Amino acid sequence: MEVFKKLKEFYWPYKSYFLWSMSFLLLITGITVIYPIILQITIDDIVLGGRYEWIPIVSLGFVGVMVIKGVGTYIHQYTGDLFGITSVYKLRNRLYEKLQYLPFRYYDNAKTGDLMSRLTADVEGFRFFLSFGFSELIRFIVLIGITFGVMFYYSVPLTIVTLITLPFLAIVVYKFDQAVHPAFRGIRKSFGKLNTKVQENISGINTVKSLSREDFEIGKFNHSNGDYKDKYIFTSNIWAKYFPLMELLGNISVVLLLSYGGYLVIQEELKPGELVAFYSLVWYIMWPIMNLGFVINLFSQSKASGERLLEILEEEGEIEENDGQLMVDRLLGKVEFKNVTFKYTVDDSEALYDVSFVAEPGKKIGLLGATGSGKTTITQLITRFYDVTEGEVIIDGEKVNNYALKSLRSNIGFVLQESFLFSSSIKANISYGRPEATMEEIIEAAKRAQAHEFIMELPDGYDTMLGERGMGLSGGQKQRIAIARAICVNPSILILDDATSAVDMETEYKIQQALHEVMKGRTTFIIAHRISSLKHADEVLVLDRGKIVERGVHEQLVNQNGLYQRVYDIQYQDQKQIMQSHIG
Repeated sequence: MEVFKKLKEFYWPYKSYFLWSMSFLLLITGITVIYPIILQITIDDIVLGGRYEWIPIVSLGFVGVMVIKGVGTYIHQYTGDLFGITSVYKLRNRLYEKLQYLPFRYYDNAKTGDLMSRLTADVEGFRFFLSFGFSELIRFIVLIGITFGVMFYYSVPLTIVTLITLPFLAIVVYKFDQAVHPAFRGIRKSFGKLNTKVQENISGINTVKSLSREDFEIGKFNHSNGDYKDKYIFTSNIWAKYFPLMELLGNISVVLLLSYGGYLVIQEELKPGELVAFYSLVWYIMWPIMNLGFVINLFSQSKASGERLLEILEEEGEIEENDGQLMVDRLLGKVEFKNVTFKYTVDDSEALYDVSFVAEPGKKIGLLGATGSGKTTITQLITRFYDVTEGEVIIDGEKVNNYALKSLRSNIGFVLQESFLFSSSIKANISYGRPEATMEEIIEAAKRAQAHEFIMELPDGYDTMLGERGMGLSGGQKQRIAIARAICVNPSILILDDATSAVDMETEYKIQQALHEVMKGRTTFIIAHRISSLKHADEVLVLDRGKIVERGVHEQLVNQNGLYQRVYDIQYQDQKQIMQSHIG
């Protein structure tokens, strides 16, 4: 029950729905136990007693009781559903909110499909137990309690003989719970992995088809689907093994009831109507206990789901806001790294080692290096997607962790290497970081990103709705909209993470011309593999294995016989050969 205690804040505020549901549950459960009593009175007092004139009255009374039970059942089920759905509405919102604020480090290892499974299947499993399973458990307890009372009223010896198998049944139920809970947790994990496989395949379908790997992907899915099937079969085997045993113990009780009860009737220690009522009543105990496995099934699934949800809720954010949060409307943009060393995990090698530099406000800093050299890591530390392992990152004289995260990041425009667009209009995508932007500001941002012309050629212009991940646009068009989105924020610090990698040379030239104007007054970090993107930088930092190995302007670096020059020679080799042939 520890899981339900920890999740209490989500369902306990709506306890009034629960109490209403339980009140009517007690009513309909009490009415249920009246049925055998009415049957006993009808047999012993009316039929055997010869009072046939009471039959219409008893029949009408029975119909009235059924109507009351029907109304009570409606209110019980409706308020029970209100309790469950309202509780998980709050829970689902909290989970989604937590996912928004978990650090990048969490998503380095998280699987999209598994997270989707937790927010859908696991939340729904928890809701179903709140709406139905929990009330069924209460109903079983109340029904068994009232039934015990009536049975003891009719005959104490017969009750004891009939229920002699109950301790054994309780042991079987306990063993069943111990076996089925971990099995259902395994099912939930397997289902999350299955979701991940589907999500990854759909997201990468272009790669799958272009490399003719359909059969390979089918094989991978079959393996995950087979694992899910095996875990379900294993759980079904547990159910199939324990349920017949529970049913057997229940039927033994019925045999004892009929044997000993018949003897008591013969000895005239029990009336025939009481034996018939007793037979009905014993099923009010046996039926809940035999179906207790179903409720335990729901409870186990709900418990397993709750544990998976708590894993998200209890995940600690590795980046915490300081007590003294510094709020600023606009940063000047002076960025300083002081002996910064950074590891993504404790066991990793250093992604950055003893990096120091100063970027004055309005300056353009180029970052060049091979994949994994630390270029993107530098920009992720500026935006505080991660915190440094050693050293300090300082902006405008303050450590970055002194700033409120929203205040810090609202001053930074970020264009990622792989642009991501939402399934919304182009206008909404450009103004995503600044929803209050006017249409004129959106258009101006698009013009500066060289995106306005192709947007106006679309059927609905800026109101054109994009498909998932910007489907319908070319890579270059998506990248230019992403650049327009960063410009629209009007940031003090602009980070271009290989922002022109998806465009052709002509478009890159146009964007560079536009960005040259946009960069004025903004501290800009340009991550690029093309030397042409770094020629006009105020300083270029050349990185290799997390260290700065060269720094300077283009004219200096191209004559230093270092890594920068080697990259330059590779990219401009053809032009140099043409020039040399002309000179020759």
